[in-house]
Amino acid sequence: MKKTDIALLILIAGIGVLISFFIARQVWGDPAEESKIIRTAIPITSEVVDPDPRIFYEEALNPTVEVIIGGDVWCTLHRGVCVDSLD
Repeated sequence: MKKTDIALLILIAGIGVLISFFIARQVWGDPAEESKIIRTAIPITSEVVDPDPRIFYEEALNPTVEVIIGGDVWCTLHRGVCVDSLD
């Protein structure tokens, strides 16, 4: 290949790259013009908030208590005592 052929290939490749750049910029847009949503961090404090009393109260049912089912007896252990119901 001659020097002029190599120069022509480089010129054609450069023009192709420029055309591709401008087409891609039209399709995807400029990233600097896109709006961004930035979340701010909430500061950590040593304040402890009490849990909701409607959910966490003394007489609430505990789903992890042991349930004994056998024969004619059905009872739930509530605070270590077998009770018929927790009403």
